[in-house]
Amino acid sequence: MVSGAPAWAHGGLVTRPGGPPGLFVTATDTGVGKTLVACALGRALRARGVRVGAFKPSETGVGPAGPLDARALRAAVGDVDPLEDVCPEPRALPAAPAVAGDAEGRPIDLGRIRAAHARLRARHDVLLVEGAGGLLVPLARDVTMADLAAELGYPLLVVARGALGTVNHTRLTLEVAAARGLAVAGVVVSHGPAALAAADARNLAALRDHLGGRLLAELPPLEDPAHADLTALAARVFPPPGARAGAAEARASRPDG
Repeated sequence: MVSGAPAWAHGGLVTRPGGPPGLFVTATDTGVGKTLVACALGRALRARGVRVGAFKPSETGVGPAGPLDARALRAAVGDVDPLEDVCPEPRALPAAPAVAGDAEGRPIDLGRIRAAHARLRARHDVLLVEGAGGLLVPLARDVTMADLAAELGYPLLVVARGALGTVNHTRLTLEVAAARGLAVAGVVVSHGPAALAAADARNLAALRDHLGGRLLAELPPLEDPAHADLTALAARVFPPPGARAGAAEARASRPDG
């Protein structure tokens, strides 16, 4: 149902009926830190013994070394799936997938994306999907990343930058999610290497105040992205079975429960 506010998925994930839990990692812009966040979540879940898979439906700007973001995602979750499943539709031009596909004379094949997703879903308990750019980036003709997120059915994790512009970009992204009826698990702010100017810090403080508990984590600047630790976020968004059982028992023991 489309509403005037995002459908925040508190207390765990809203999952597609019959499918495994998953998360669609999107961002307010390109180059914000989606891959860093998705990789950190993948490592945290894998360390917990979760059978986690990674999916990058389309990656552009791909050179001779192949889709580097998809390779990083695949490594983070254990290199268990063929790269062709992790990223079924790579393209060379560093542009939106629909634009890159048309430039090569090979439009993005949504059937290949759906088939790869089905194979990954069958192999894993949790699937982390990383989009390309933001929600309104065109994936194929008349199909955006928001459309793909709606079809896959996983809640969004929105990655935002901490620098100037983040208030507008983040709120616009959440407005799009609301208009599309997309559930949102929360927001992660990924900080770049440069220190924030005083004005930027005030903007970020305003965003924190606006989001409240919907701001799930902030990643500090990192020299090595492999050191990003989102163990606490993974536990919050994907609660271990024991934690879920404990929470249920606590609710049942309340006088009004």
